[in-house]
Amino acid sequence: MAEHRSMQRGALLDAARSLLSEGGTEALTFPALAERTGLARSSVYEYFRSRAAVVEELCAVDFPVWAAEIEAAMEQAPSPEEKIEAYVRSQLGLVGDRRHRAVVAISASELDAGAREKIRAAHGGLVAMIVEALSALGQSEPRLAAMLLQGVVDAAVRRIELGAAEDPDVVTEAAVAMALRGVRG
Repeated sequence: MAEHRSMQRGALLDAARSLLSEGGTEALTFPALAERTGLARSSVYEYFRSRAAVVEELCAVDFPVWAAEIEAAMEQAPSPEEKIEAYVRSQLGLVGDRRHRAVVAISASELDAGAREKIRAAHGGLVAMIVEALSALGQSEPRLAAMLLQGVVDAAVRRIELGAAEDPDVVTEAAVAMALRGVRG
């Protein structure tokens, strides 16, 4: 029985990822989840008491996976500059990934405190790594530089997500160039 429940829970989370990546948080509704999974709407409520609960669970499941992929790319980079490049490239490389799109949709939305806390915790390790690399490059305000760097990444993510006129590779190269020039000061 427990196995069946966890399969249905997995199916609901997968449906939630699809809805988020297709239409953002507005698209994530219980009727839509019920329709996608073929479950009765009342059954959806047995698994999740609210939309926020669905989002919180997705954060708990997907953020660590997403963060681990970026962290792994950074750990392989030998120098601080290459770590920063890996940080930018790996985030932009995940844009086509449905999990990443769900993560982006969640990050952009109005979240309850619990979900925000989980995201902050997942981001915390990444921010710590990037702050360390920025310090090593001689940035006098590494935390501020990290926030600004993430702003460049977020803008590039949006540009790619929108299917802008430029090829995603062009957006990625521009973001990497801007990040590296900026962090060298």
